[in-house]
Amino acid sequence: MIFGRRDLSSSVVAEHYDELDQFYRDVWGDHVHHGLWLRGTETHNEATLQLVRHVASRGRIGPGARVCDIGCGYGATARMLAAEYGAVVTGVTVSPAQFQYAEAQAAPGVSLVLADWLRNPLDDASFDVAIAIESSEHMPDLEGFFRQASRVLCPGGRLVVCAWLAHPRASATQRKLLLEPACREGRMAQIGLFAEYRRLFEETGFTVEHEEDLSRAVKRTWPVCAWRFAGRLVREPRYLRFLMNRHRRNRVFALTIFRIWLAFETGALKYGILTGVKGAS
Repeated sequence: MIFGRRDLSSSVVAEHYDELDQFYRDVWGDHVHHGLWLRGTETHNEATLQLVRHVASRGRIGPGARVCDIGCGYGATARMLAAEYGAVVTGVTVSPAQFQYAEAQAAPGVSLVLADWLRNPLDDASFDVAIAIESSEHMPDLEGFFRQASRVLCPGGRLVVCAWLAHPRASATQRKLLLEPACREGRMAQIGLFAEYRRLFEETGFTVEHEEDLSRAVKRTWPVCAWRFAGRLVREPRYLRFLMNRHRRNRVFALTIFRIWLAFETGALKYGILTGVKGAS
């Protein structure tokens, strides 16, 4: 397990996303997650949507499915699941900026909750599927993340987690120069291992049905983001002003883009999807 800040709180994570709000939307778009290149010829936008469809397939999401999107960001995934699959989706985000943007894009079948997932107000056994696309890393209590997912899911419900993971044999240099700084700068509480996620699934009442390493299929995200950021830096003075403003707590994330890119290229950073099924109560 790679640890970031030991004192990470939901307010620190919210501040990260709020301060970088425009940056994320400019560079990542409304979907703040990796793309998935299966053929290798997809555009970045196609790859981004393809990851959502892959998650929907793992979750067996269909018409009328009650879906909880944990860490829903700008609500783009929730809107897509409602529009393409006929799901009824509740998105949860800790970021007021993301919540306000998502609310402004309101769509049928989607509701939004501004809350810390570890203390969320959702009812027990109220969902058929829960998805967490790159949000579990921000949870200071990873076991609590899984326990909340188990609580809100019905027996037989499915949990699909897309997670940034560390290579189990990452070198000391990779840990010190790539993984640990990326964890801190990205306001992640931890970057775990496949084995640790599998254990937490099982300890919180899930049977792990499937796991897959998609590192090679998603890593193209980072050169795309790096070039988009570089282009904005050249064309838009506000980007440079942001980076030069010492009062901006999260400006270091510009460097983190390149650090994460290198971590994927060297194999230190992995990307996995795990699917679990909740057992009977």
